[in-house]
Order: sequence, then structure tokens, then C-alpha cells
Amino acid sequence: MQKAIELVSQGLTLRGMLHMPENVPGKVPVVVIFHGFTGNKMEPHFIFVKLSRMLEKKGIASVRFDFGGSGESDGDFVDMTLSGEIRDAHNILDYVKTLDGIDPERIGVVGLSMGGAVASVLAGERKDDIKSLCLWAPAGIMGKLILKQVAELGYDIEMIRKVGYAEHGGFRIGIGFFDDVIKLDIFEKAKNFDKNVFIIHGEKDSAVPVSVSEQYLKYYGERASLKVIKDADHTFNRSDWEKETIELTVDYLVNELKQ
Repeated sequence: MQKAIELVSQGLTLRGMLHMPENVPGKVPVVVIFHGFTGNKMEPHFIFVKLSRMLEKKGIASVRFDFGGSGESDGDFVDMTLSGEIRDAHNILDYVKTLDGIDPERIGVVGLSMGGAVASVLAGERKDDIKSLCLWAPAGIMGKLILKQVAELGYDIEMIRKVGYAEHGGFRIGIGFFDDVIKLDIFEKAKNFDKNVFIIHGEKDSAVPVSVSEQYLKYYGERASLKVIKDADHTFNRSDWEKETIELTVDYLVNELKQ
């Protein structure tokens, strides 16, 4: 069963999708899924939709929301910040814990790219509420990555400050985003999560290098493992890369949440 859902976060209506297994006795585990920078609750080639439907077949519910200013949610993208998405993530987690038929003791989180950074921070800050974590190409050094990208576009922060935003792929990225992400230490917040973590990363990811996931391993230690998908790019944009990513994720979450 799939249905549209809404919640209010920071004064904005966030719009999402709930996938709930049918004909399953008792309360079911749930996975909260976070999209990346300029992404949405479906993500490229509908990979999040496919993930949710696969989880549903395995008896696991899932929730996918657009963050404020993204997708179908209220707000303007130019006002988006990483800290704001982390606050949205906290509110989404609180909402998920109240859903009928959900087992609040069996909550997993999946995040892609900047959504992986959000997921890792949320898990570090809410470790008692989250049982397991799966990160796809997590952007743990988002500040450095953004500054590098800005430089490649011929901008600098002071130039952006004068205008108030930078243009990128049809999106206006507000100066508030830059100021926020540069000062946020994602690893420091993420490292407090003390349960199992599974990280998946494309070998030829040009947006977030595999070395970033390797940094996560240094913080998480033996409780984390990394799977590098051979030749894959940032969002697993080939059917065999996508299939492997989804199957690895579902197998991991079934083992973590249904045992």
C-alpha cells in the first residue's frame, strides 16, 4: 500500500510518500529515506521508489519526504540550508514514530549524498531512536565539496554574498546555504551513532569521492562496512548499478530490522 502523507516542519508543509506492507501481522519495521542536494523523494531513475517497493515486498514500511524547498514540499529552494534539512529530518523521524502499525523500536535510515550527510547527523543525534543506518555516497565533507564546485563555476563566496545566491543547474542556492554548510562539522555530529552502518559508494563517483566514505569508516570503526560498486557513478545511473545498490540495501535492512 502506497499513500501520500504530509507533515508541518518549521512552518512548511512537507509532502511525502508512505509505503506500508499489507497482510503482515503485528507492527512492522520502517525505513526513513532522505534525498540529496537538488533531489527529491523519488531521486534519479526513481531509485527511491524502487527501493521503497522492494522493502514493502519484504515486510518493511518506508517513508520518503521532500525536504522544505525541494520537490513538492512548501518553501523556496533558495532558502534551503543543510541545518534546515537536519531539522526537517528530526521532525520526519518524530512523525514516523507516531504512525499506526509501525514498530518504533525498529527504525532504519537511508540517505543519498547530502541526504546521507543528513542521515548520518540525525543518527548521531538520535542514536536511541534509530536501529540501523545505510548511507549511499554520503557527502560528509559537503562544505569542501561546495566550495570546490563554486570555484569551478568561477564564483567566490563574497561574489555570491553580493547577489544573495548562486545559479546552478536552474537552482538558486542562497548565501545562507553556503554560510551554514561551511561551518557544519558533519563527521563530528555523525560519529556518536553506535550501531551498525552500511555504506555504498560508486567507484567512479565524481561528485563525492569514495575517500569520503572511507573517512566515515574511520569514525564508525568496526561497526561499519563499505561496499564500492565497480565503475558506478554518484547516483548509480545504470540499471545493473541500481539493481546491486537496491538489493544490497534491502538485504542489509532485512537482516538489521527483521531479526
